[in-house]
Amino acid sequence: MARQSLDELCAHLGHSFANPDLLVEALAHASANRRAGAGDNQRLEFLGDRVLGLVIADHLLRLYDTAETGAIARQYNTLVRRESLAEVALQIGLGDHLTLSKSERASGGGRKPAILADACEAVIGALYLDGGLDAAANFIHRFWDAMADSVAKAPKDAKTALQEFAQARTQSPPVYAVIDQEGPPHDTRFTVEVRIDGMPPTEGSGRSKRAAEQAAAAALLENLGDADEVAGEPHSS
Repeated sequence: MARQSLDELCAHLGHSFANPDLLVEALAHASANRRAGAGDNQRLEFLGDRVLGLVIADHLLRLYDTAETGAIARQYNTLVRRESLAEVALQIGLGDHLTLSKSERASGGGRKPAILADACEAVIGALYLDGGLDAAANFIHRFWDAMADSVAKAPKDAKTALQEFAQARTQSPPVYAVIDQEGPPHDTRFTVEVRIDGMPPTEGSGRSKRAAEQAAAAALLENLGDADEVAGEPHSS
């Protein structure tokens, strides 16, 4: 690959490679006709997938430190999916720098989401090996932080949403109480009742008190018929 092409890509990546061969490897698709023994980007792709997951998970947990992991996981899955990786690859013009076979290039391989996503992960892996976690994380944050803002508002668990609903109406906070517990110690099922002012009590069940509380809060939100409002900006009554 021409040095000028590598330099252009490095400018987009925000990193100057001490070992440019890592970047060349990251851009080498399995379809390319290469010299005997030359590798492709699959190993770097494997590594980059894990580095991306670590950085995104850490970012979301810090950003939403009171949210349930289930809510965070939904946003995480959106950010690390193929479509998101391909979107970043298009933003940095990654397809123009890929090493592809003539037939793959002719069939539009440089624009295929699967190829772009794999190459983007491989580039992240190369950044990690060449500059450590900081180099990879800097690149990820430059593109994924803005994407996280556009994907969704801060994920809220049902208990948080219900508490905010009550606070917006200057009501007392929700009150939770265990009303039933059954099953052996290793497989106990709890039933919890939740109350807020002006609403009949609502029940929810789960294999832990916390899960049962979440289920009860979700059921009450559904009964309120106001789930869309409490997920966004509440209004004053």
